[in-house]
Amino acid sequence: MTLVVKVGGAAGNALDPVLDDLATRQDFVLVHGGSDEVDRLGTALGRAPEYYTSPSGVVSRKSDPAHLEVVVLALAGKIQTALVAGFAARGVRAVGLSGVDGGLLRARRKEGARAVVDGKVLRVTDDWSGTIESADPTLLRTLLGAHLVPVVGPPAVTASGEVVNVDADRAAAAIAVALAAPELLLLTNVSGLRRDPTDPATVIPSVDRQAIEEVLPLAAGRMRKKVLAAKEALQGGVGRVVIASSQGPAPVARALEGAGTVFS
Repeated sequence: MTLVVKVGGAAGNALDPVLDDLATRQDFVLVHGGSDEVDRLGTALGRAPEYYTSPSGVVSRKSDPAHLEVVVLALAGKIQTALVAGFAARGVRAVGLSGVDGGLLRARRKEGARAVVDGKVLRVTDDWSGTIESADPTLLRTLLGAHLVPVVGPPAVTASGEVVNVDADRAAAAIAVALAAPELLLLTNVSGLRRDPTDPATVIPSVDRQAIEEVLPLAAGRMRKKVLAAKEALQGGVGRVVIASSQGPAPVARALEGAGTVFS
């Protein structure tokens, strides 16, 4: 059965160990983020990144039309090409896809997003970010059947054909659900969900599905979206989700063995 692996794009992630490990495997989909490259490219183009925090504590990128253009350039362009080329160097044939291709990721635009600014809750205007509603596995299954590795990243598309930015962790969860994947690995720049975000020794080794709401307050910053992605994947029938480090040798194998935080 198909394994879905998502590798983060924030600073501190290690892509080469992930590609090395995946190159020895078959029947998997790689989903990627790219926040660090999006920030770098946006700054270079004079479009400095903007983030906002929702009343529930979720940190999101503000995606006005100018920033959405940067997202497409960085993710569907530079990062995806580098990952596909990295697989080629390891003898693996891969195909880069955005969620727009073949209607792979269907989303709705966030019309009523709210941000907490100086203690006040304000409406986020001119934002072209979206919430994923579903993933269509048709194109992925076609590629997997031809022994090609799908490499997938944002953005997504709405029912009316609008392009919207979406969170890559939650995209990975939707893809894992659509493919009936037994496991979803969310590889990132830390070793798992921590009780104290500053202390690596406080990684929580396992979380029962029923206890996710209890640990959610411990998930700060982008980690919150990973925990939400784990929740959505389990609700959709994925058997196990692991948040683990992308660093070091054999990160995929280690995550499958239970290194990190296992949600089940």
